Amino acid sequence: MNVLCSICVILPFPFYYLLWTYPKTWVELCGRERDPSKVMAQVSHFLKLIQLLSLFLVSSFSWPPPLYFWPLFLFGQFLNFRVYQLLGESGTYYGVRFGKNIPWVTEFPFGYIRDPQYVGSIMSLLACLSWVPYQYILLWILGYLCMIKIESTEDPATRAKLLSWF
Repeated sequence: MNVLCSICVILPFPFYYLLWTYPKTWVELCGRERDPSKVMAQVSHFLKLIQLLSLFLVSSFSWPPPLYFWPLFLFGQFLNFRVYQLLGESGTYYGVRFGKNIPWVTEFPFGYIRDPQYVGSIMSLLACLSWVPYQYILLWILGYLCMIKIESTEDPATRAKLLSWF
């Protein structure tokens, strides 16, 4: 179970890496009829479900959670929802890499917190340390840190061109 859970926890990160590194291939795979950001979001949600289900199997829940749970989890989720609210699906799911024009956003949390969606996700994971064995939380956080590093450099020449208008 430990190896399977670990695989499930890291499962999304190779997918994100491939899409960030080879966006043209993803756009071609999606074709003219499908929005590459929307398809990425659907696959990502499925992979997130696998991650959460695998953690559920190795977790031990107790109520009430420790006091640190609420501020970490609530602020982490606030950051995630705020990023999605400001960027939308295309901005959150690599739209710029898929050739979409995504407006630059400077509202909070952008300009105040570097990589706010990843920071929010990491905060939410840390909130769950009393329930989930630390090695899985650490593995998931390492996945996010790798993606922060990968996404910190982008060669605009590798961006895809949309096959059609969405």
